[in-house]
Amino acid sequence: MSIPANFELPDFYYFPPFFTIQPVLSTREKQLGQWRELVLKYHTDLKIKTLVLHECPLWKNPSIKRELTQEEIQTVMLDFVKSGHGEWEDPQVRTRCRILWRRPEQLASDVYEWAVANGYINSVCTVYELHSGEDVNGMSFQGADEELLRRALGILEDQGKCTIFQGETSSEDGIKFF
Repeated sequence: MSIPANFELPDFYYFPPFFTIQPVLSTREKQLGQWRELVLKYHTDLKIKTLVLHECPLWKNPSIKRELTQEEIQTVMLDFVKSGHGEWEDPQVRTRCRILWRRPEQLASDVYEWAVANGYINSVCTVYELHSGEDVNGMSFQGADEELLRRALGILEDQGKCTIFQGETSSEDGIKFF
């Protein structure tokens, strides 16, 4: 698997030391921050919901003949998950990570702002409309992982900002915003 040509890599991706976890704590923290930013941007821009560790092309840069070791990949991913941008789908073996394009709290705020701006207060829409509808083009939650979207809706429901009604299928579940 290679990085698509339409994805623009940052300059630091071509800096050989980027592919070696740095021993000095302050340098390593900055480096891990750059890895978090790169992994999140890559998966968000390309609408990839799951990172499979052994398939991710970011770990290797053939143009400078550098790549992370398996241990370094684990270091990067443990930091990524700790930051709240990912969750292990298989916590025992840590080979698949669900990418949280936005944290559930951020997504909840985005969904509610969208509902207010688009006149959905005291109206009903479906989970499908929130995920894939015409009104959500360009929104942070368009095409988001359904489980993540449902967590965001759960946050809004706990805040008294919406109610979720069960439909015949999960995508037909309704949401009424308050």
